[in-house]
Amino acid sequence: MDLVLYICSLGWPWRLTRFISIMLEKINTPEELRGLEQGELAGLCAEIRQYMIECCSTNPGHLGSSLGAVELIVGLHYVFNTPEDKIVFDVGHQAYAHKILTGRREAFLRNRMRDGLSGFPKISESPYDAFGVGHSSTSISAALGYSYAAKICGRSDKSIAVIGDGALTGGLALEGLNNAGASRSDILIILNDNNISIDKNIGGIHNHLLKLTTDPRYLRLKDKIWNSIGEGKFREKMQKVVRGTKSSILGGYHGAFFESLGFRYFGPIDGNDIDAVLDALRRLRDIKGPRILHTITKKGKGYAPAENDPVVWHAPGKFNPVTGERIAGIRKADRYQDVFGEVLLDLARKDERIVGITPAMSTGCGMNILAREIPSRFFDVGIEEEHAVTFSAGLAAGGMKPFCNIYSSFSQRAYDEIIHDVAMQNLPVVLCFDRAGLVGEDGATHHGCLDLAAYRPVPNAIVSAPRNEIELKRLMYTASRYPGGPFIIRYPRGCGEGVDWRNADYAILEPGRGECLQEGDGRFAVLTAGPMASAALEAASTIRKETGVLPAVYDIRYIKPIDKSILEAAAATGNVLTVEDGSLAGGLFGAVAEYMAISGHKVNLKGLGIPDKYIGQDRQASQRSECGLDAAGIGAKIREMLIFEEKSEKILENQN
Repeated sequence: MDLVLYICSLGWPWRLTRFISIMLEKINTPEELRGLEQGELAGLCAEIRQYMIECCSTNPGHLGSSLGAVELIVGLHYVFNTPEDKIVFDVGHQAYAHKILTGRREAFLRNRMRDGLSGFPKISESPYDAFGVGHSSTSISAALGYSYAAKICGRSDKSIAVIGDGALTGGLALEGLNNAGASRSDILIILNDNNISIDKNIGGIHNHLLKLTTDPRYLRLKDKIWNSIGEGKFREKMQKVVRGTKSSILGGYHGAFFESLGFRYFGPIDGNDIDAVLDALRRLRDIKGPRILHTITKKGKGYAPAENDPVVWHAPGKFNPVTGERIAGIRKADRYQDVFGEVLLDLARKDERIVGITPAMSTGCGMNILAREIPSRFFDVGIEEEHAVTFSAGLAAGGMKPFCNIYSSFSQRAYDEIIHDVAMQNLPVVLCFDRAGLVGEDGATHHGCLDLAAYRPVPNAIVSAPRNEIELKRLMYTASRYPGGPFIIRYPRGCGEGVDWRNADYAILEPGRGECLQEGDGRFAVLTAGPMASAALEAASTIRKETGVLPAVYDIRYIKPIDKSILEAAAATGNVLTVEDGSLAGGLFGAVAEYMAISGHKVNLKGLGIPDKYIGQDRQASQRSECGLDAAGIGAKIREMLIFEEKSEKILENQN
């Protein structure tokens, strides 16, 4: 039985269990951690897990991966001299123990909250956070940069990258491996693998071989032998034979792959055995050159519900820490990702050309619905956004109709492929950007702020933003029948507007055609993109009651091609406000400003959107309020513009 459930089985109230954190509450820095005896570390790891479970039960976060990496992180800080030695995490889902041990234990209570800790390592947050992360596969390249910097500057600090088996599939990780292996830099890569059985590789013979190959006497002897052979083809052939033999004994095809890139491969070891972790890290600390330690950890380690369902407990939301029962929030409507998933399956049933592609986000984007029903037309390509797009382009060129779903912020990685492989060839690829706009507690690394501005200039691209679930359904249908591409549909994280989308008919929404949602009195126009429409309608109603002015409200629907008839109608009012949950620079506001300038319209034009800064972690509603993207903010901007108009009219009257 795991520690938490054992304590609770004794009848102790959950909130009183923190008093058992005898060691953790005394550890504020890794230096204090290194003052503990090795025999005390297993108990400390248990306390860290207990604390993480307690905090995350009421303040949700990425729990499963962090539970699995506790011993590894404790070992790294115990053996290496951090922060002088640099630990670079990949993504950062596994780094909660790192935050707790580096002076942020109490602050962890406000993890992912406004003015609290970021959910990911962040350079500006702590000197122990060597590199800011959030997106996948960056750690090896960043750690290699640190290694070169230390060498050039004459420093002796170590450089360690901690990367998971999922992130290792990313193209950037493979590029980093290729360069690091060839560089002969002093870099240690920890491959934290939580998806492969360790039974066959962990045993007496394997552990003996690991100790042998990391023994300094063995290493000196090996170097002496190779040096006596000298340089040349004979040495290269002999080294190749030896590497292949050693790799097959130590790690099978894993070792052979890494050794072929120039790394010295060690492992795998049990990454949840603190003594094994310490022994390996000590042996590898002073070995020079590029090396990889392969650790096997269990996602959700120490908490039975998380161990039994690692997918759900990757980020489980609120839960009862005693029973493991998840506490679901009340949804006002279906989530956009669920609408996408059900509509995609329905369209795929009707059209055999339709296929779904996602870079490791099948559950998060709703494509798991298609995967269960028609697995032959579902492709999860791993964390490879660039490949996902070009693979989709190849499918389209081959006569298929691919729906490629990528989180908006991650689509940035595939920008070149979207332009070069899809748009330039005008291939019918449907790109669905989930998590567009402000995403909440994941913060700046995950906001989908830049997509409208980024893709609007791309020739042949269609860029659309549905205002509700019905619009998403109809845009997907329209895209499935559109002959060119890319056809981009971007929509937010979370729940929709609560409309009855299941009983809504499929309909073609003509590209370049928006919709007037409310006729105005000719004095003001609000142009909205996506779900901002409902807040704009609410604001317009309030303004009418307060001032007697009734703004017209338009759903632009397509940022590209944009509806010029709506722009002309808006220009005729003299006062135009754009509202979008994307970057204010370059998106809807940019498109409207360009049109007004080119057409010679002199209007009082303002915009509401995401400003030219990175928005920190917070609740989604609070982030939108901060940017003025709610009814109150839109209403305030309309009042400001009306006051300006009134003052301008009075000035003109006085001049006349």
